[in-house]
Amino acid sequence: MEPLAPMRLYTLSKRHFVLVFVVFFICFGLTLFIGIAGPNVIQANSTGYEVVNKSKVEPFKLNSPVLSTYNQQLWLTCRIDLDKADDFSIQTNFTMTVQIHGVTPDATVTFISSPEHTRPRTIRCAQKCEEIIVVHLGYLNYTQYKLLVSFENLKQLSIKTVTFTWKTYNPTFSQVEIWFRFVFVVLTFMVTCLFAHSLRKFSMRDWGIEQKWMSLLLPLLLLYNDPFFPLTFLVNSWFPGMLDDLFQSLFLCALLLFWLCVYHGIRVQGERKCLTFYLPKLLIVGLLWLASVTLGIWQTVNELHDPTYQYKVDTGNFQGMKIFFLIVASLYILYLMFLIIRACTELRNMPYVDLRLKFLTALTFVVLIISIVILYLRFGAQVLQDNFVSELTTHYENSAEFLSFYGLLNFYLYTLAFVYSPSKNALYESQLKDNPAFSMLNDSDDDVIYGSDYEEMPLQNGQAIRAKYKAESDSD
Repeated sequence: MEPLAPMRLYTLSKRHFVLVFVVFFICFGLTLFIGIAGPNVIQANSTGYEVVNKSKVEPFKLNSPVLSTYNQQLWLTCRIDLDKADDFSIQTNFTMTVQIHGVTPDATVTFISSPEHTRPRTIRCAQKCEEIIVVHLGYLNYTQYKLLVSFENLKQLSIKTVTFTWKTYNPTFSQVEIWFRFVFVVLTFMVTCLFAHSLRKFSMRDWGIEQKWMSLLLPLLLLYNDPFFPLTFLVNSWFPGMLDDLFQSLFLCALLLFWLCVYHGIRVQGERKCLTFYLPKLLIVGLLWLASVTLGIWQTVNELHDPTYQYKVDTGNFQGMKIFFLIVASLYILYLMFLIIRACTELRNMPYVDLRLKFLTALTFVVLIISIVILYLRFGAQVLQDNFVSELTTHYENSAEFLSFYGLLNFYLYTLAFVYSPSKNALYESQLKDNPAFSMLNDSDDDVIYGSDYEEMPLQNGQAIRAKYKAESDSD
């Protein structure tokens, strides 16, 4: 058995466990209701153009709404309506040419990146045609944008109308996001300090594997909430957005690694070798992190040179990255399920260790179920399809989605930090363990952690001594 700084988990009764889950659900429900009452994330402005000459599509001159830094990003989408029956379906390739001009506050007009951007696109129509992303700007350098959009090789289609939609972040939501990120940053900082303060009286070698991981995850959660987020509205650069994506991927992958290490480490007591214990887990999770970061950097760098670029258009590379990610994710899930089943099988009859396993599994299962429900409500059955909705996977359509995801992960870590922190009388129990007067009891670490065991064991030890003394007297 590894030495453990006593956890609050060991001192909780069944009523306390129920109270912990109730408080978790109350906090999560409160953030969800605040999000439901909050503003929409995306605001849209649509303009429709009727095509008079069915055999020719004229270039379209478009002016964006007046923008501020609170709009954060800008999308221009296009939907083509055909003059066909509802059961008509077609898929065809065409060429899209876009000229982008930026308008500064003093009315100066300049080209963005290059005078003209040309991209091949595919249109798919089944009852309705898919919405196409024409341009995406990850950060806003200008107060307004003027675009000239033209389509080629669409003469074979009988186009009825073309509808363009400008999409930006709602400035009201941006203010809500700033405040709630700030609240989560402050709460996480307080929880991190309290957790570190509770462990200060114990040597690090006496920390349990959960306590060691919490001391790492809480600072990463602080980065996940992104204390540098206000830079997005102060600096006209791609860097703050890239930094936010990097922090999120780093925390999520560390959380995945935490689950693997705890479910394996709770069985493996003593020294955990880097080569055999940590390396396989780091390899699997590291590949997931590398795939997600590579895709994000790839998209950002290409959009800086060409705002009309979409990683989905680069079909070969995108599909290869997607298949690679799904394979590694499948390996992770299988490995995690193997560790969970083996831990539950081997430790189900071990007191106290079984309690650690059950609590982590129950809380994590609740969090995963809520996450799956949110994803299903967000994307429906098309969660893995490559449509416009999945283009905004790292963004949200309403405040409830934003607050539910952030609140869920934050309250999950806060709950774990509470139950894994040492109890109030932990230091006293640790001193009892080190007292030579109690060394004759030869109790285990788990027995030491539970103060109630001290009431029974000296009595049993005294009974054994008296029985031994009586047997020697009878023999004499």
